[in-house]
Amino acid sequence: MAIPVVEPERYAEQLAAKRDYLETTFAAFQPPALEVFESPPGHYRQRCEFRIWHEDDDLFYAMFEVDAANPKNKRVVRLDQYAVASTRINQLMPQLREACLQSDELRRRLFQVEFLTTLSGEALVTLVYHRPLGDEWEQEARALEAALGIMIIGRSRKQRIVLTRDHVWERLEVDGRTLHYQQVENSFTQPNANICQKMLSWAREVTGKQQEGAQNDLVELYCGNGNFTIALADNFRRVLATEISRTSVASANVNLDANGVTNAHIARMSAEEFSLALKGEKAGRRVAEMALEDYDFSTVLVDPPRAGLDEQSCEQLSEYAQIVYISCNPATLAENLTILTKTHRIERFALFDQFPFTDHCECGVLLQRRDG
Repeated sequence: MAIPVVEPERYAEQLAAKRDYLETTFAAFQPPALEVFESPPGHYRQRCEFRIWHEDDDLFYAMFEVDAANPKNKRVVRLDQYAVASTRINQLMPQLREACLQSDELRRRLFQVEFLTTLSGEALVTLVYHRPLGDEWEQEARALEAALGIMIIGRSRKQRIVLTRDHVWERLEVDGRTLHYQQVENSFTQPNANICQKMLSWAREVTGKQQEGAQNDLVELYCGNGNFTIALADNFRRVLATEISRTSVASANVNLDANGVTNAHIARMSAEEFSLALKGEKAGRRVAEMALEDYDFSTVLVDPPRAGLDEQSCEQLSEYAQIVYISCNPATLAENLTILTKTHRIERFALFDQFPFTDHCECGVLLQRRDG
């Protein structure tokens, strides 16, 4: 992988290049004007992980650059600071390294460090080791927690020692509301919190708050920890969200309670299983708990992994009047749109610059069924 080179003075240039790329890639679909949502040019990532590289009496944070011509060739790159990481992560990097240099117990066979931070500065640090952790490690790690004002988790093979708690609480400001999200260590969360706020606001706008008495409902696939579920719940009568990860489902339910959302249900089920349930081809306790007969779905929101959706899933989405598609991979989005635009037209098209100074493009598309 290439380590991003952050050049704030060139941010407008790199953002324009992404705009041009998307406008060219999707021109055949005749979308409306591309809406562009910019990121802070640096210090935008709230979570990062680094390998720890040991050289004699020294240790440092490291990433690896892969030779494109020969992927087996990797070059170790030392990082004392990381320009894309949050200000809090950059503050902690030298402090944590110095503490490890001063303590044989903390540094011995330390393999990896994972940072999870929030906009308010809360920090959870996971220290990953290639050795068992005992009482002496826990004692020194607790002292480090207090000294740096952080929370620490220790991991090694078949061990996970949570000293304080295994999550942070992110607070996102969306359309004048503060939304609270439990973000659990080692589970997926949106890394660029500033862009996440803009994505949630955009999704709220394009789905629109319904008229009083409207009976339309939202179904959401790949809901994660309820990121979109929380923000969109008051735009609909009811929300049914599905997610396969047990950790994410548990966190999503915590987040519903934390935000006072009472009209949403989170089902632990894959998108494929849910499709079968909708067709009446899957039964069981989890299907019964969803009470599908009580919903009138007008809108589907999908935020799939980089592989996008298979043809069968696209055909299922085509049955909904309105589709909100959040994509982290323009290539698979374009493939899926060749199917979805047979029945739907693109009403809104957005670029969310999740990862400045990389090739990554996060897109949002609103599709409306052609028959109304």
